[in-house]
Amino acid sequence: MNRRLEDFMLAAWSRRGGLSTLLLPLSRLYGLLSARRLRAGARAAWRAPVPVVVVGNILVGGTGKTPVTIAVCQALQARGWRPGIVSRGYGAAVGPRPRLSDEGAAAARLGDEPALIHAATGAPVAVHPRRALAAAALLAAHPDVDVLIADDGLQHTALARDLEIIVQDGRGTGNGRLLPAGPLREPPERLARADWLVTHLAAGEPAPPAASAVPALLNSRASPASPAGAARAPRAVVMRLEPEGATHLASGRDLPWDAWRAEQGAAPCSAAAGIGRPERFFAMLRAAGVVLARTLRVPDHQAIPAEALRGLPPGPILITPKDAVKCAAPHDPRLWAVRAAPAFSDPGWLDALDQALRAVAARAGAGGE
Repeated sequence: MNRRLEDFMLAAWSRRGGLSTLLLPLSRLYGLLSARRLRAGARAAWRAPVPVVVVGNILVGGTGKTPVTIAVCQALQARGWRPGIVSRGYGAAVGPRPRLSDEGAAAARLGDEPALIHAATGAPVAVHPRRALAAAALLAAHPDVDVLIADDGLQHTALARDLEIIVQDGRGTGNGRLLPAGPLREPPERLARADWLVTHLAAGEPAPPAASAVPALLNSRASPASPAGAARAPRAVVMRLEPEGATHLASGRDLPWDAWRAEQGAAPCSAAAGIGRPERFFAMLRAAGVVLARTLRVPDHQAIPAEALRGLPPGPILITPKDAVKCAAPHDPRLWAVRAAPAFSDPGWLDALDQALRAVAARAGAGGE
């Protein structure tokens, strides 16, 4: 979807206006077909021999799943787990058999997001539209993996999961309607079955109601990590990204953010992003004191064209790590990839995730005795 059409649809999906209402019959049909597909997948779901954590969303567009997946993977590694990542491999022509990062981890081969996750974590990655095939291939190649993280796997019910993390952004659930009358892949009440609800906000962006107080309709559900019969709402966490460092693409020189800011001074920069919501990246930079002379938005998953970069004014050009792995002009001496670290309103949620996974693993071990 090009940026102009995307902006138009995002505006239409923010309210229940005439266009949204006109599309309601198609939305109902989408809901019926989607529910049927999800049920069919769940009935034939493959269960991995290790715990599975799914990171996904019900809202179309970039909500911030990739930084959450990276944060979860790094947190589990720090706590002694050996995670592996499975993903669809969007943007790569995967073919009939899964692709493993062992055989090459370039964005053109795995897709930009799996390539970025592998580069950031070092965890083995397998990609295939059928996540169960990817999971089986990864475990066969890496028998030491003891937990799987399914990136963007919420609607892929053919892979059984133990814990779910749903990521949303400041849009919340939009107008609450399914595609194409609204921005949702599943109804709002789907949030009730998640274990965590992470809301990714830009600098200064207020939280939507669902991020600070999960609606009452979410309160009657049982978590697979809870004691039998217990019911609670998903644990709500707000995430904001903050600059951590910058890497010069042409030379590989890496600087902490404060050092990069001191070196560059207050000179104006440009910023370019081919991600789901480029405005969040630009807002993060401005909040960190960067003066942006120009910004360039590119459709998600597309490489930033070299000719578009040449049209930007002199001075540094800041891009995201996701753009860096698929950059069409990596030798442009103006390009810097800005690494961002997540700041969570509730840092303890990653400890809770670790504890929940250990409970899942313990139950599986007890069942196998």
